[in-house]
Amino acid sequence: MPNTYTQIYIQLVFATKGRENKIRSEFREEIEKYITGIFTNKEQKIIAIYLNPDHIHVFFSYKNLKIGIPDLVKVVKTEATNFINTKKMVQGKFYWQEGYGAFSYSKSQKDAVTKYIVNQEEHHKKRSFREEYLDLLNKFEIDFKEEYLFEFYD
Repeated sequence: MPNTYTQIYIQLVFATKGRENKIRSEFREEIEKYITGIFTNKEQKIIAIYLNPDHIHVFFSYKNLKIGIPDLVKVVKTEATNFINTKKMVQGKFYWQEGYGAFSYSKSQKDAVTKYIVNQEEHHKKRSFREEYLDLLNKFEIDFKEEYLFEFYD
């Protein structure tokens, strides 16, 4: 029986509502593990993940093409929001902002992207999320309108 084979690497980036620093460091790993579980349940493979206080980077191998990226992001945001709020990991209510960035990479870029994501803490000592995100949009030659970007306050 014939089969379908793919190897697609995607980096997702999305932010907390209002770009608030909602994610406390003591909950970061637990939330990352939970989000990794969501991806696993959707038959996707996480390569690297880093949850900053106000945004997240998820680098994964997009294997199950039966779920589109918009639907996958919706599931991840919904389930992670419910988890964070149920466990009372933030003060008040937690939400993600609308929208996301999805950027594709080749196999030869896999190690560099992984390193970039796991080193987010160091990276953001030198560069704001706004600078980082605009750089991604520009490198990937994505046409965008300022008014539709994340809420940036830096």
